[in-house]
Amino acid sequence: MWRGWASAATADDYQRHYESEVAEHLRQVPGFRGARLLRGADGEEVLFTSIVVFASMDDVRGFAGDDPGRAVVEETARRALTRWDERVTHHDVAVDLG
Repeated sequence: MWRGWASAATADDYQRHYESEVAEHLRQVPGFRGARLLRGADGEEVLFTSIVVFASMDDVRGFAGDDPGRAVVEETARRALTRWDERVTHHDVAVDLG
């Protein structure tokens, strides 16, 4: 799970980036099981929360590299966001009501 914030003026730019470039990259990673991008108001900014599901931590490393806790924030995202979490959090799925 990871969070990033954007101004109202660039929030749609970030969402488009996630829907296209991030989605394309994730779909190529072995073990990728799905992703959700949540969007909500946070004061004057827009808060995005990305939840990505992988089959295993080895698959996470396939996406993130040797430090799976370091956020992967591409240059296009950096231009659209005002700030972001430098670290991601990892969780095991305890209950799936899908």
